[in-house]
Amino acid sequence: MDVIQHNYTIMFNSKEVCRDFLDDKKSIFSVLTDEQKDTLNLGLSAAFYKKGDYIFKEGDKPNSLICLSDGKVKVFKEGVGGREQIVRLAKPIGFIGYRALFAEENHHASAVAIEDSVVCSINSETLYQLLRLNSDLSLVIIKSFATELGFSFFRTVTLTQKHIRGRLAESLLFLKDTYDFEKDEKTLKVHLSREDIANLSNMTTSNAIRTLSAFASEGIISIDGRKIKLLDMPKLERISELG
Repeated sequence: MDVIQHNYTIMFNSKEVCRDFLDDKKSIFSVLTDEQKDTLNLGLSAAFYKKGDYIFKEGDKPNSLICLSDGKVKVFKEGVGGREQIVRLAKPIGFIGYRALFAEENHHASAVAIEDSVVCSINSETLYQLLRLNSDLSLVIIKSFATELGFSFFRTVTLTQKHIRGRLAESLLFLKDTYDFEKDEKTLKVHLSREDIANLSNMTTSNAIRTLSAFASEGIISIDGRKIKLLDMPKLERISELG
């Protein structure tokens, strides 16, 4: 495979890397006809990002729909004093940066790979052409917008009304729902820093560390570095519900 190194981003043969992404039944592009998929390939590119690489930054102008084919990505807004607020976590097969693209605005947040990731990007011209040709694709994207908006409403309530323990419990459950467990069915399949857990839960890093330690001492979770096991799901769910 031909590989080109460019600003820490490795470009791949898009047809080869994104083939599974396009054919997967979970992909929004599964509704396309074979002919439309050929059209999509003409406007498709793929790139590899190392852990910690920016996929896009706040203020950048979007020119493509960015689809996560492999890996994990956090989308965050930088606040006062440089503190981050994680507003979204992405997993395969999903897409990011679409709000700004369709609103014809610059990105209001930044996206960073939290582990090595592969993204497939469809340029806006090709995307709009396909939306005009295939109404099912338009409906799937509208449904995705509606689902994401509902989740944003839920997270807003969680982060503003729940106490620290409730927020952290909800965040751990959210990580489980988003990334699932390792083979032991207890260890979260994502390894976030304490700072990222705090930024996801709208609390300081010190509060996140203290609350994680409290959960561990109560036997709700166990901690091994960045690995977190959820040992008592019913109790964690009760804490989240009580807020």
